[in-house]
Amino acid sequence: AYLISKIKKGKESSGDKYEQYFDFCEKVIKLPSHRFLAIQRAKLEGVISVKLQVDKKEAIEAISPLFIKGNSNSSKIVLEALIYAYEKLIRPSVENELLREIKSKSDDIAIQVFAKNLKQLLLAPPLGSKRILAIDPGFKSGCKIACLDKQGDLIYNEDVFPHPPHNQLNESISKIKKLVDSYKIESIAIGNGTAGRETEEILKKIIFSRDVKIFMVNENGASVYSASSIGRDEFPNQDVTVRGAVSIGRRLMDPLAELVKIDPKSIGVGQYQHDVDQTKLKTELNYIVESCVNQVGVNVNTASEYLLQYVSGIGKTLATNIISFRKENGVFKNRIELNKVPRLGSKVFEQCSGFMRVKGDNPLDDTSVHPENYKDVGLIAKALNKNINELIDNSEIDYSILNKVVGLGGYALKDIISELTKNRIDPRDKIEVFKFNDKIKSIEDLKEGIILPGLVTNLTNFGAFVDIGIKENGLVHISQIVDRFISSPMEVLSINDKIKVKVLSFDTLKKRITLSIKEAI
Repeated sequence: AYLISKIKKGKESSGDKYEQYFDFCEKVIKLPSHRFLAIQRAKLEGVISVKLQVDKKEAIEAISPLFIKGNSNSSKIVLEALIYAYEKLIRPSVENELLREIKSKSDDIAIQVFAKNLKQLLLAPPLGSKRILAIDPGFKSGCKIACLDKQGDLIYNEDVFPHPPHNQLNESISKIKKLVDSYKIESIAIGNGTAGRETEEILKKIIFSRDVKIFMVNENGASVYSASSIGRDEFPNQDVTVRGAVSIGRRLMDPLAELVKIDPKSIGVGQYQHDVDQTKLKTELNYIVESCVNQVGVNVNTASEYLLQYVSGIGKTLATNIISFRKENGVFKNRIELNKVPRLGSKVFEQCSGFMRVKGDNPLDDTSVHPENYKDVGLIAKALNKNINELIDNSEIDYSILNKVVGLGGYALKDIISELTKNRIDPRDKIEVFKFNDKIKSIEDLKEGIILPGLVTNLTNFGAFVDIGIKENGLVHISQIVDRFISSPMEVLSINDKIKVKVLSFDTLKKRITLSIKEAI
């Protein structure tokens, strides 16, 4: 079968983004999932018509031997019936079945791409607990500033107007310097949307009285959070612009804790996520979010309700109960106190406690060692003649002398040692300031052949999208990533990878940029 698509009359201009499918034909068995989903979207938008084409003669010849055994007059009647059945019943039925099968497989592939991207984004390096000045930049509407304390709570907000048409540059710089001093700001987070680079350029020229690092933060989905019920619950007395700035600052502190508040489909990674089976997508993405939260671990005394609900076994109701218990009784002193939370029974405690972190009396409460193994850790410490604190985060201890500890088998011992030697603070990488080319501020500044630094922002089956420091992301086609065959960009790239790219071409009208990684090496 061949999949054929044709432009519908009068849709040439409104559907120009689907131009490559105006007169398209490709064998179904070779059709990649992302191309099929693009064709489906164009069809649903009424831009093109789509049909499957099969050679009728070949199909009849394939079916005939199953029913026609001779060459009599009755054979001719059976052949006529067969042709009629094929045209009216068999072909339409098989076409629909095949299209459903292709759609299902394409959905599965697209969902896996989205899931892998989401995991990389959720596990992006956090800055940690710092005093942040967050800026949601803009031209006409000005730049919204939010000052956050080390817990991510809003302590002050204000507007400045350094850009055209207001041009209040000196006043804006003066206000920002004053805020940095007044609130002992340690880092500045700037949203990477409209006016982001221009705002960054201004801030880099300011001489602050203290050491302040400046970061560009991906603001995809911040506006969704701002208008969401979660945003309204957290900041009922603030408008959407303030909430957006707060979200940008918190993303710098801890991307995972902030991004769990947003519908993953609004985060801006993946391909055709709105076109795939939404039930399948939701199930897979919820699993990814939960696995990331559990991999990192959660400080039960600082985590929000929205983060806690993704801990294994907790859910929304218990997360609310934990927050309420914390407000009424103060911070948790150890993991065992989780048993006092209403409706958190022994089974749930068994599921969740290994992922909860408590900085308290017992050092093991701040590790991924499960409470049921605490006694075993004591036996290990005794056998090594060390205290428990000396075992935690220490990968230099020679455990090979423990051939067997009383009550522990080989696998159990291996698992406990693995948990003890994990970094109990955070398994994620450390954040670094990334520097774009200062001379490139818009697509008009580009030149063919120029090599630029970039950040991978999204991965699809057909290529990688790269932020080169301007509003529009560039596309590196899969053929331009490396000098060898790869079936997916994910084989060699991850989201937030820092790379060099060469500008192959750009279209200032259509806002399209074509890049190459292999030619930039």
